[in-house]
Amino acid sequence: METLLGGRPRSRKDLRFRPRSRSAHELWLVIVDASASTRRHQALSEAKGLLAQLFDDAYRKRARLALMTASGDRPRWQLQGLKASSDLGGWLEDLGAGGGTPLQAALVQAANWLAKRRKRFAAEQQRVLLLTDGRLKAWSGLPVFNCQAVLVDLEKGPIRLGRAVQLAAELGAQYRHIEDLTRV
Repeated sequence: METLLGGRPRSRKDLRFRPRSRSAHELWLVIVDASASTRRHQALSEAKGLLAQLFDDAYRKRARLALMTASGDRPRWQLQGLKASSDLGGWLEDLGAGGGTPLQAALVQAANWLAKRRKRFAAEQQRVLLLTDGRLKAWSGLPVFNCQAVLVDLEKGPIRLGRAVQLAAELGAQYRHIEDLTRV
């Protein structure tokens, strides 16, 4: 448009280039602990409500999403840096919990993926959301995400181990409990 406002271009130097968007894209990496322990006391159901809202916000902000689940014997990528879409509702409906908690492997894999992506898209604003009940037997050598990170604690019920607080501190993430986020 700027080129045309200056009149008919006669040479290459008359052309004016401007990027489509001056703001950097956002990438939201969501890691969902879908182990069997997250089924207790409808914790995963509440997490699904939170995720539905998050997916809707990402779609409206035109953010890119990366989505990983940690259940069974290894973490699995569901999306890797695609634009958020309304198609995620079906995936969210089918999300179930079961098996072990390969959360440490998921965190390491996610941190490595983010580091590679940061080299490729330096201006991209990265954010991490981790949903877990923190029920890991042990962990060591956790990665620190070099971006804004939030851990949402899904642990509910009368007996709480409180490991998610320590996990958030070691990851350098803000800590929030699901009950605080879902209260009206």
